[in-house]
Amino acid sequence: MAFIVLCAANSQENIDDLLAAGISDAQRFSSDYLAPATQGVAYAMTNGWFNHGKAVRGQKFEFSIIGNISFIQDEKKSFLMNISDYENVRFEDNSPSKTVATALGQNDPDIRIIITYDDPVFGNQEVEITLPTGIGSANLNLIPTAFLQASVAPFKGTRFIGRFFPKINTEDTQIGLYGLGLQHEITAWLPADKHIPVAVSGLIAFTHLDASYDFTDSTIVEGDNQRVETDINTYLFELVASTNLKIINFYAGLGYISGNSTADVLGTYRVSDGLIVSEDIVDPYSVEQKISGMRTTVGANLKLGFFGLNVDYTVAEFDSASFGINFSF
Repeated sequence: MAFIVLCAANSQENIDDLLAAGISDAQRFSSDYLAPATQGVAYAMTNGWFNHGKAVRGQKFEFSIIGNISFIQDEKKSFLMNISDYENVRFEDNSPSKTVATALGQNDPDIRIIITYDDPVFGNQEVEITLPTGIGSANLNLIPTAFLQASVAPFKGTRFIGRFFPKINTEDTQIGLYGLGLQHEITAWLPADKHIPVAVSGLIAFTHLDASYDFTDSTIVEGDNQRVETDINTYLFELVASTNLKIINFYAGLGYISGNSTADVLGTYRVSDGLIVSEDIVDPYSVEQKISGMRTTVGANLKLGFFGLNVDYTVAEFDSASFGINFSF
């Protein structure tokens, strides 16, 4: 989850400065800048829900530690910024458009823009700022996530699953995650199902992540209690099939992800040139994103008594690899 903290820190580096150009311009840039990172985290947090098509029997309890790595494609690292979409922003060289970094990329060299703002005494004034860079500046090309997960099977062919990432509180950041899932084995209702070499099940899962980051006042936009609060909710619908052997099994899944995210820029902001201060801007804007897409997963599961290992690869908007350590009781 350290990735999310780093994204938040980088994304707020100069986004608050853009408020000098007006709420509309700041919101437009933030939407394009943050969208790929939000999508990447959403896809990453839906992984690792299953490692078999068969639901465990006999009221068994399974505890898992799951790690996941999602890979960032080059097209997610930048977007085309058209000046015609903005009211009070221009590039310092007056280019009509430029490819600039998202929260997953890097501007190398730095890209500078000129913002026009309304001074309460002197009228229209201009200030130059540097566009925010992303995690590419830290040489990161992947999104790591991790979960603790537990499941129990109280009924025939049915497994209830819960996952969480303990809430972390630092001086500037809070992050927490939880999720609930239900997996039901269709083949459990067939005659002599224990002797069928394949198990097929359906999975429905919900995951929620919330994060808050307090950022330091910039030199242009002063204020109080400035922060961004992010909520991401995802729903996963998956059809899972696997072999039905005692020790080594192979599994595959075909699924659909649906979800949404909201990033609220909160606090009080005052545009200042060092002498004159504008009226307060309170809780200026929110950025909302819709998330949806198909995914395909293939993997293998090794079971040795109460101990098990599984590894899988998922092809989706953000490809990913997952690894699980499982303990059954």
